Amino acid sequence: MIKKISILILVMFMASCNELQQVVNQMPGSTNTVLSNEVIANGLKEALDQGIEQQVSKLTAQDGFYKNELVKILLPEELQKVDKTLRDIGLGNLADEGLKVLNRAAEDAVSEATPIFVNAVKEMTFTDAKNILLGADNAATTYLENRTNTALYDKFKPVIDASFKKVNADKVWNSLISKYNAIPLTNNVNPDLTDYVTQEALNGVYKMIEVEEKEIRTNLSSRTTDILRKVFALQD
Repeated sequence: MIKKISILILVMFMASCNELQQVVNQMPGSTNTVLSNEVIANGLKEALDQGIEQQVSKLTAQDGFYKNELVKILLPEELQKVDKTLRDIGLGNLADEGLKVLNRAAEDAVSEATPIFVNAVKEMTFTDAKNILLGADNAATTYLENRTNTALYDKFKPVIDASFKKVNADKVWNSLISKYNAIPLTNNVNPDLTDYVTQEALNGVYKMIEVEEKEIRTNLSSRTTDILRKVFALQD
């Protein structure tokens, strides 16, 4: 009797596997093969690597931040009045230079990001990959952000501080703020620009990775390798 029950369970299990295979076969873009956990994880890792290579590397070039409207670093709220006041009194060129050096510092810092991202991608598990594949359009970016934000901040901040000195941002902004604070009837300002630019640089990095992730998820032509086409066909 026990033997008959065992055979019945085995038959039912095989039938359920066949039904699962049929479901997979009917998915859009299916190649009629079951993708292994390893293939799915590698596909997600490749997508993240592509995002890092295609988008983050652009930010390290001159004007990578300054001429990219998606990530261009604007002035913090407390300095917007400084910018407006200086322009009103004919110091627009100085105000422009102040904005440019903030973006230059971010461009310098992003070169520190790639090794940290690469390490986070290597550590991705199959569970991470599955959650990303079935998650929102920015699930991969969110994964990276959760695992790299603190490390990137610690890397970026000293680079931005050094960059401020290299491009004379500290002198430019000391001059700007001194001129503003000397204007009668204004309230003195002294913002922490290093922290501000560090946070904005991080935001820019994640935003550009998100751009590439959405492109891969929604645009078939952006899936430039066989593994990307196979894996992301599962979420179409």
